[in-house]
Amino acid sequence: MEYKYSEITEKIIKACMTVHGALGNGFQEIICQRALAIEFELMGIDFKKEASVQIYYRDKLIGDRRVDFLVEGKITVEIKALSKLENSHLNQGLNYLEAYNFEVGMLINFGAGSLEWKRLFNKKYKPLPGA
Repeated sequence: MEYKYSEITEKIIKACMTVHGALGNGFQEIICQRALAIEFELMGIDFKKEASVQIYYRDKLIGDRRVDFLVEGKITVEIKALSKLENSHLNQGLNYLEAYNFEVGMLINFGAGSLEWKRLFNKKYKPLPGA
């Protein structure tokens, strides 16, 4: 199945798998985030770490929040280091994606024995005027 921005998300997953394979599952989020930034650089992936992303409510800007990574200005990446992703984490990721008004995001969990990832799609996405 072909997903929007699948070429980019596949690169993100590959980078995450490389980091997880090297570090395993015992590190805190910040360590995984730092290692992933190095891997993104090595792979030539354009990203911003801890990027400030604007949050909208009813098409009005209401604030901002830092996202772990913003990849190619299109895809948000949230990092977790938990023994298992729960539905609440997925719901939080989807809520953030809607609040950010980004179309595609990823939720990555480095804490499990095997890397876990979810592609997130914002069904409420609305291109902003002039974007």
